[in-house]
Amino acid sequence: MFRPKRSKKGTATLRALGWVLAIAAPSCAGAPALCQPLPTPKSVIYPGDVITDDRLTDLDVDSEADGMVSLRPQALGKVAARTLLPGRPIPLAALATPRTVRNGGAVHLVFREGALEIVASGSALQDGAIGDLVRARNDDSGVTVVGSVQADGSVLVDGGR
Repeated sequence: MFRPKRSKKGTATLRALGWVLAIAAPSCAGAPALCQPLPTPKSVIYPGDVITDDRLTDLDVDSEADGMVSLRPQALGKVAARTLLPGRPIPLAALATPRTVRNGGAVHLVFREGALEIVASGSALQDGAIGDLVRARNDDSGVTVVGSVQADGSVLVDGGR
């Protein structure tokens, strides 16, 4: 455990603590050629929170952008998969696509072939984001089907297996 030295009056010297913070905090003092503005959180973003433009700020960060969010549109509308700290670059792996369909939630099952469209009510059997293949159960027949999650939250079924 770090214990700062105490002066004769009993006040702690923060010199060592300042040195630790200088190492931990990203800055561009060492190599300005590697500095680039990266979107970083203004405050703590917790897992499950949707990332919006007002929650981000651009900071010059002394690090490689490989594996990090380098442009705001890469993060906007995504969900934090882990806690994101203010002033720190956002790893791409820490972002997830928001789930449109939730396990156990009600969904519309849509079957289209040419001009024919059949819609039935169903229950999702797994979570899914737009474009994901998910299993769902037809509430009327009990048949389990696989389909693609659509932007409106429906599941587009290509056959009833």
